Amino acid sequence: MISLHEGKGSKARKPPERVYSLRLNVVACQPRIWRRLVVRESMWLSRLHDSIQVIFDWFDYQTHAFNFDELRFGNPLKREEISIEDDRDVMLADLDFEHRERFTYGYHFGEGWQVDVKVEKSGPVEKGVHYPFCIAGERAGPPEDCGGVEAFHDLLACIKEPETELGREWIEWLGPDYDPTLCDIGKINKALKKLGK
Repeated sequence: MISLHEGKGSKARKPPERVYSLRLNVVACQPRIWRRLVVRESMWLSRLHDSIQVIFDWFDYQTHAFNFDELRFGNPLKREEISIEDDRDVMLADLDFEHRERFTYGYHFGEGWQVDVKVEKSGPVEKGVHYPFCIAGERAGPPEDCGGVEAFHDLLACIKEPETELGREWIEWLGPDYDPTLCDIGKINKALKKLGK
C-alpha cells in the first residue's frame, strides 16, 4: 500500500518554543533588590543584557559579562588572563537552561554590580504576550554611578537625613523623583516593549 506521505521525506517537528522565568537579585544589597523576568529561549544573550539594564534602570555606560561556570559572554575581550566571548552570538536556548540553575551577570567590573540569576522554571510561550516582561520585583535599582554597593548603602543612609549636607548633595544628584523603595513594574514593562524584537 502506498502512503499519502511517501516521497515527501520525514519532516521532524520542531518542539514548541519555551519561555524561562528568571529571578534576578542584585548581590549584597540590603534591603534586597530583585526582579522576576520572563523571557523566550530564542532571545539573544545581548538582548537579555539590554533587558537587565531596563529592569534595574541602568544606562549601559559600563562593560558587562555573563558568567556560566568557565564560559563568559559580554563585551568581547581576549587577553592572556581573561576571555569574554561576544554575547550577540549566543541565544538563551544555547545555554541549556534545563540543566543550569544559576549564572551571574557582572556590570562594570570593580566597583560595579553583580546580579545573581536563577532559572526558576520554564513553560510554553503564551499567545498575545510580549516577551520579555517583568512580573514582580522589589525596590528601585541602585544608581549605576553611585560607587558600588558600599557607597549605595551610604547613599541610602544619607538621604534619610535630607537636612544634612551629604543628604542634600545626594538628593540633588539623584533628582527629586528618586524613591529607593519603588519598583514600578508598569514603567519597566513599557520600557521593555520599546526594546523591540
